[in-house]
Order: sequence, then structure tokens, then C-alpha cells
Amino acid sequence: MNNQQSLITAQEVEAYLQQHPDFFNKHLALLEHMHIPHPSGNAVSLVSKQLEIFRTKHDEQEKQLVNLIEIARENDIACTRMHKLTLALLDATSLEEVINHLNIVLSEYFLTDFVALRIIKPTGNSTLADLFIGSDTDSLKPFASELASNQPSCGRPTLTQAKTLFGDSALEVRSCVIIPLLFTELEGILAIGSRKEGRFQYGMGNMLLTQMSEIIATRLISFIPKP
Repeated sequence: MNNQQSLITAQEVEAYLQQHPDFFNKHLALLEHMHIPHPSGNAVSLVSKQLEIFRTKHDEQEKQLVNLIEIARENDIACTRMHKLTLALLDATSLEEVINHLNIVLSEYFLTDFVALRIIKPTGNSTLADLFIGSDTDSLKPFASELASNQPSCGRPTLTQAKTLFGDSALEVRSCVIIPLLFTELEGILAIGSRKEGRFQYGMGNMLLTQMSEIIATRLISFIPKP
């Protein structure tokens, strides 16, 4: 058998089509990728225009399908991450474990570099002293906007915010989401930071962040001593 594939000439293609005049009736999809000249000069035939419209619609529908598939994929990823977070928090048996599990899940599944949690409540517990912050302290002033609106904010934090939340790593945080935790039995702030600029930016959907805050706050409440 000859390893060199024979090339089909234009004359052979023409002869084949003459012998099979119904070829394109059986292979309509080929017409989408062909440009056939018409003897009408600069005028565009109705068939050619219809085919052009069909191609445009086909391309638009294909792009819409790709976008829908991408949205569905992102939703699946978000649901999986939230499921992992919920299971990890339910598995915690103490406030220390809640903090530890939260750091692990946000790092491994949400791909974050920094996590900071501050509960607005004075405490004498020295092992978790950094977790609590007094309601009358100046450290809360940089977060007045988030606490007043009770809405997450995304973008690059101010230097004061970053120092309060992330301490010595403040200058490494290029983007951040700050989520207020304002519930009947709990007030606080959850911050998630990244070294990548633009990782968290204005305009990101708040639904996932709000749901995350509700899950975390609900678990925290069960371990924080009542006054």
C-alpha cells in the first residue's frame, strides 16, 4: 500500500459533483463553511443572504451555549465549595476548631491566601485574644462603611484595614473581600485576602458571600459564651 496519500484534484471534485448533483442536499452543514460566488456581480442573492444570517445566528447560539455551560460549571464549583465549608464547620467541636477548619477550607477550596476573623466582643480568653475586638475600639473605624451597610466590599483594602486584619502580612494583600457579620447574637468581620490583584473586585456577586457569612456566623454563635 502506498504510504503517500493521493491528492484529489479540482477536476475530480467537479466530476464527482456533476455525477452527484444532490450531494449538498445530503450535506447541508458543509454550506455553513463555504463561500460560493454568484453571477449577479455585486448584488447579493436571497439565498446567499439567508445563509449569511443563518451562519450569524448559529455562531451566536454557539457562543450562548458555551457561556451557559461555563456558568453551570462555575455554579457547580461554588456549590461544592459551600458544601465543603458547611461540612467542615459542622465537624468542629470548639471555637478553636471552627477557626482552624475555616482557614483550611478557605485556603484549599476557595484558593485564598489570607483569612481574618474578628468578633466584636471583649473577652478574657488569652488563647483567642486576636479573634475578639471591642466595640468601642478605634480598630473598628476603618470598617464603618461595611458595618453600616451590612454589605460585603471587594477590592484592595486600605492600609489601615489590612494592618488591622492581616497584621504583618498587610502589604502582601493586593485584593480582599470584607464581609460584615451582623446577627442577633453575633457581630463581627470576616476578611478573605489574596496576593493577586483583582482576585476580589467590585461587582462580584454578593449572594455567595452572604450565604457564607450566614453559615459561618451560625456555627460561631454556638460556641461563643453568652454574656
